[in-house]
Amino acid sequence: MNKPTGEGGFTPLERFIDDRAHRLLAPPPESRLWKGIVELIVFALKQAWACVFGAAMLAVLFTTRLWYPDHAFLARNDFITIAAVVIQVLMVVFRLETLRELRVVILFHVVGTGMELFKTSVGSWIYQGPGILHLFNVPLYSGFMYAAVGSYMVRVYRLFDLRFDLYPRRWITAILAALIYLNFFTHHYIWDFRWVLLLAVVIVFGRCVMHFRVFRVRPRMPLVVAFLLVALFIWVAENLATWSNAWTYPNQLDGWELVSITKLVSWFLLMIISVVLVAWVYPPRPLDSAPVRTRSD
Repeated sequence: MNKPTGEGGFTPLERFIDDRAHRLLAPPPESRLWKGIVELIVFALKQAWACVFGAAMLAVLFTTRLWYPDHAFLARNDFITIAAVVIQVLMVVFRLETLRELRVVILFHVVGTGMELFKTSVGSWIYQGPGILHLFNVPLYSGFMYAAVGSYMVRVYRLFDLRFDLYPRRWITAILAALIYLNFFTHHYIWDFRWVLLLAVVIVFGRCVMHFRVFRVRPRMPLVVAFLLVALFIWVAENLATWSNAWTYPNQLDGWELVSITKLVSWFLLMIISVVLVAWVYPPRPLDSAPVRTRSD
């Protein structure tokens, strides 16, 4: 449902869906109410399509939490890892994700796994249960949860044809992202700079406005607000994942409870790392730039 941006940005399956959607919704709306309903439905469908990787991962975590046999030959953690690999392969085989996007998803996987190895070693969170598909204390499916975030980010970028006003210079955002990533490690040994970094994010991105196309309209939103909304969404997903025992925070060892709302700051800062990685595949474009066709590998 992104016809004005040029169909080259879609995978073949998405192009098929887009064509059918435009035929169905081609008649102009008869009222402002119906126009708003159409835009809301299209927005929800695009978001759901962008979340397909993460939704599949959560489905695996939920079903195995509820029904996986305790004494199965294959440990639950290993089953989840195998399922995650299958999901990723199917995403590419069925053209739900382009090979260009796969590159940044793999980068999310690597960056996330590095953080997991360190954070579990210092006790920030714990993975429970046996398994052989582990790297030290970290089951290999952990990297796929970061990959799910990467998949969402790159898919949202092209599905909503994101454009930006006053986007900061990319070398500045890259330095800021590197400092944020470094602070996730160093704050265990020296002063935690997250509040300074949070202020830096507001200064660097505070003037930037994001424009996104839904169907017939192109709303806009301050980019910092978009960061906060995505961070809130991930925090909700994190609560679902910890309930399914994908991992456990120390305060959840005696029974599950909500993840601290302060984790929103961590996820907010992680958005900067995510945006920099996505910008490697899709350089930010201003609103007045001509539509650019992107090759679906």
